[in-house]
Amino acid sequence: MLQTTMTTDTLAPQEEGDHVRRLNLITVIACLGGLLFGYDTGVINGALEPMAADLGLTPAIEGLVVSILIFAAAIGAVLGGKLADLHGRRHNIILLSVLFGAGTLGCVLAPSWQVLAAFRAVLGLAVGGASAIVPIYLAEVSPHERRGSLVTRNEVMIVSGQFAAFVINAAIYALWGENEVVWRYMLAVAILPAVALLIGMLRMPESPRWLSMQNRDDEALEVLRQVRSPERALQEMEEVRRMAEADRQEQTALMADLGVPWIKRLIWIGIGLGIFMQLTGINSIMYYGTQLLQSAGFSSKGAVIANTLYGLASLTGIWAGIMLINRLDRRTMLMGGFALTTLFHLLVGLSAFFVPDIGIKPWLILGFTVAFVFSMQGTIGPLVWLLLAEMFPLRVRSFAMGISVFMLWIANAAVAFAFPPLVAAVGIGATFFFFALVGLAALVFIYRAVPETRGKTLEALEAEMQRRFA
Repeated sequence: MLQTTMTTDTLAPQEEGDHVRRLNLITVIACLGGLLFGYDTGVINGALEPMAADLGLTPAIEGLVVSILIFAAAIGAVLGGKLADLHGRRHNIILLSVLFGAGTLGCVLAPSWQVLAAFRAVLGLAVGGASAIVPIYLAEVSPHERRGSLVTRNEVMIVSGQFAAFVINAAIYALWGENEVVWRYMLAVAILPAVALLIGMLRMPESPRWLSMQNRDDEALEVLRQVRSPERALQEMEEVRRMAEADRQEQTALMADLGVPWIKRLIWIGIGLGIFMQLTGINSIMYYGTQLLQSAGFSSKGAVIANTLYGLASLTGIWAGIMLINRLDRRTMLMGGFALTTLFHLLVGLSAFFVPDIGIKPWLILGFTVAFVFSMQGTIGPLVWLLLAEMFPLRVRSFAMGISVFMLWIANAAVAFAFPPLVAAVGIGATFFFFALVGLAALVFIYRAVPETRGKTLEALEAEMQRRFA
């Protein structure tokens, strides 16, 4: 039976004080997981060529070394979600920091491609786990009025990590490019944030909502007092305790929970969001931006330089998104994002098909793809991660998000594998027309299926989801 939940209007406002500074520190430390996610997925872009020369990699082995991280990330998302439900969000992030460090050291010291691939898989487990758990941890420690901006800071750190990888790779290559092991230096940089994440999380609190689910209400209240004003902590604890008790009363085996119709529907919505986000083609740009620009008509050197604009577009887009995310409804912003990305897909396709092969053509394609990246990272990217962290019920939140992120990573891998041969077979224009068709399908899906989550506590949202989809 549903419990009456406290409305957001009756909660005491969040006042300034030490609790706000503590919450900001928790966010910074946890988001180091996002930074590592971004760096470890982006660093291979610059490290692959010297790595192949040093270890004698064939093209097929290069593909294996790159893609094994993506496939392992899909597994890590599911395992990480399950472990976080069993042992806690904080505990799981600490484990991930160890995996990040061990995977990085193993790659740096790898004597052969076999060892390198094995430790890239370890990194993939950490990347996948971080992609599923860090947003949940942030959502569960954040007050509802700041949840959007705090959770999306993880996306900022992912994008910043990718951009940092491009810049650091360029700097290291400029200094030691003649050294055959220069790629090891590029990979080694990730040790620093991994150690910082480990040390930092050892001093951070556990999720109050997870603690309450374990009948540890005194500890949960103590955590809330660290990150809320005194009156707000007591009010919110009542709601957290009430919803946790309702969840415990309804909770049976995990698989039985996943079979409840309204929970199952939410999981399908989460899977759809993850797949549609990847089928925008964003990672085709982030992984193969240089090759795309060469196909459009840039020289090799020009393509490398122009490719940095994608990193800048990602960073500026995500900051623009953070400024808007607590001002606009999630559904409105998400549909606007897919409308914009679909428009720019069409413009890229039309430019590739109908603009003559003259000097302006590559610049048009560059401009439209940069606009696509900006639109994607300012709307769809942060919103999908935020929705996945918000909309699932507490008792299955980590595992349900793990399933959704697993499918997200599988779609990521499919795009990574399919993009180069697709462009080679049908050209840039037809490839981006395909992305545009997927965008239209995504708009229909969002309009018909995706719930609104803005301005609601996680407990009120859970009650609403049960009423709506039961």
